[in-house]
Amino acid sequence: MPCGGGDIGLNVWVENGDVLFYLSKSGTFDENNAMLKLGRVRLKLSPNPFTEVNFKQELRLQEGGVRITGGNTQINLWVDVFHPVVHVDIQSAKPVKITAAYESWRAEDRLVQGTALRENSYKVPQKFEVKTYKDEIGFNGDEVLFYHRKRNDIENVFDYTVRLEGMDSVKGQLFNPLKNNTFGGVMRGVNMKPAGIISGNYADIDYKAWALETTKPVRSQHIEIALYSAQTNTLEEWKSALKTIHKEAVQNTKADLAKTRDWWQQFWNRSYIFIEGQDSTISRNYQLFRYQLGCNAYGQWPTKFNGGLFTFDPSFVDKKYNHTPDFRLWGGGTMTAQNQRLVYFPLFRSGDFDLLKPQFDFYLRSQRNAELRSKVYWNHDGACFTEQIENFGLPNIFEYGLKRPEGYDPGMEYNAWLEYQWETVFEFCLMMLETERYEGRNIKEYVPFIESCLTFFDEHYQQLATKRGTKPFDEKGNYVFYPSSAAETFKMTYNSATVIAALKVILTRMLELPEAYLAAKQREKWATMLKRIPPLPFQEFDGHKTLAPAVAWARIQNSETPQLYPVFPWGLYGVGKPDLDVAVNTYRHDPHAVRFKSHVGWRQYSIFAARLGLTEDAAELTRLKFKDSNHRFPTFWGPGFDWTPDHNWGGSAMIGLQEMLMQTDGKKIYLLPAWPKAWNVRFKLHAPYHTTIEGVVKNGQVENLKVMPESRANDVILMK
Repeated sequence: MPCGGGDIGLNVWVENGDVLFYLSKSGTFDENNAMLKLGRVRLKLSPNPFTEVNFKQELRLQEGGVRITGGNTQINLWVDVFHPVVHVDIQSAKPVKITAAYESWRAEDRLVQGTALRENSYKVPQKFEVKTYKDEIGFNGDEVLFYHRKRNDIENVFDYTVRLEGMDSVKGQLFNPLKNNTFGGVMRGVNMKPAGIISGNYADIDYKAWALETTKPVRSQHIEIALYSAQTNTLEEWKSALKTIHKEAVQNTKADLAKTRDWWQQFWNRSYIFIEGQDSTISRNYQLFRYQLGCNAYGQWPTKFNGGLFTFDPSFVDKKYNHTPDFRLWGGGTMTAQNQRLVYFPLFRSGDFDLLKPQFDFYLRSQRNAELRSKVYWNHDGACFTEQIENFGLPNIFEYGLKRPEGYDPGMEYNAWLEYQWETVFEFCLMMLETERYEGRNIKEYVPFIESCLTFFDEHYQQLATKRGTKPFDEKGNYVFYPSSAAETFKMTYNSATVIAALKVILTRMLELPEAYLAAKQREKWATMLKRIPPLPFQEFDGHKTLAPAVAWARIQNSETPQLYPVFPWGLYGVGKPDLDVAVNTYRHDPHAVRFKSHVGWRQYSIFAARLGLTEDAAELTRLKFKDSNHRFPTFWGPGFDWTPDHNWGGSAMIGLQEMLMQTDGKKIYLLPAWPKAWNVRFKLHAPYHTTIEGVVKNGQVENLKVMPESRANDVILMK
């Protein structure tokens, strides 16, 4: 089961009487941009209490920790939310001998071959050997010290990407998150001493273990593991910071535990959805997955869609991937926008606004790199974000294309799925704007980012038009978005619906910002751009008018449904809005929309159905979304299209459930727009303008409705 806090995640389990847990942390990117685990810890108690019939392992959500009991022994594992420290508290009625072993499969350099390359940014074999370089591990007095520091004597994936993508001329200006990146930690326990180094094998992967043991049998033992990741100029600087973290961790453990428990308590008090009866699994798994997101509340890096902090031995996901625990599909430092957005959109309704910062910071750090792409390749302004980007803002090198034809546009990805897909970044721009609307956050730091993304589309599509003809706009004075893309599915599109909807909404929302955010000249610029956005495209099936993915397209590459993106995320169609029937027709009659309908992975049909008021469809798809996974922990869904745990599976499920219960349009709040009468529920959700909605639904009737502030009560519309 998962356990975590701050930016640390543990996978905790008991096997053959041993307590084991993996250590994961935000920012652990190696030379190849794999996201490495920090190791595995194994606890052995003698005599072994966990063979007793009263064995129990609990995830205690209100406290944020895991409790393991057996016989008269109890182990509590918890992670300090405010300090990067893992705590292990052991209490036993009878004295026990305790061994704590730090296990690593990276004690030696390991050649990365075949499908194992999918865990890093190379993805496929190169003309050179790709290695995961060994960690430094050893006893430091009575401690186990372990760390990985990026080597500077080799060409890493950042250097490789910059060189092959033709960005060497500005390399010195590029943000580089891999430079001097160092991560690791230290494990110790009072009155514990080194007990030797042993070798072993787990899940067919060899490892070495550095063991500590108690000097004598004890009834009580505390073990702490301090973790640290940072870009430091020297190794000694990193070690010094780790030492400070560790020193602070042992000074007032009881107070730190109390603060951590208080944090989790307020986290659960922010919002909730509790369904009664046979569909209660839905809301239980909603809470469990939200816990997984909460474990990276304060990470420097976003929660990754392909497993977050909780990946595990890949052979337990799919036997064909017999690799180390560092493995995950789609890379460790590579971010895929279509997937990442689904992890973060549900945080608005749940009121978890602080969890948004890592994702926003990711884009802010990458902005200059994306702007330099536009300048180097096309000599115009604006940030160009591709769909799959590295943690330094450049396209993944494999997706960029290693076998590019001569004369191909150097700024373009040579990839059938990703070509001309630049608009997904606007969904994160929308989130930035939503923080201002929901919590009144000052978004001054985000406005230049949004403007830079808008500038790219303005300047680039004028440039493309004038390369094909003499004028930058069509006969109506509108932009010509060609070539563009409708998600990864409809390619080489003319006036893509996803591009048009995104620009309409973002420009409108920018112009709605308070005056302090935009100067008059800026407002004029964006108002002019808004007027030049062409209308959404439509088509017809069997006499039914529907939304179209684009005016025209050359081919279909994937199985998304971008013709429904004007419904979600862009909210141009939906309950309480004009022409709802057109969107419903799209859902029901567009042959591609019908064929692609599913609940698996990132599919967002439960969201579409909810926003269209299609209660039966939304309920059935939500049941399927929230069904227990095929792994021991119920919300370790996947692999779907990605990996396990599939965080965009969980995120899309959360959004769908929230939208069934409550939707908003400006200041309007629609309650129960797609809620089955048979689902009795107790809930608390967040709405724009500092608003929370709490209540109980019984047999389709709302009881004990509480709207805060009370002045917003008149904006609530009950849908029946």
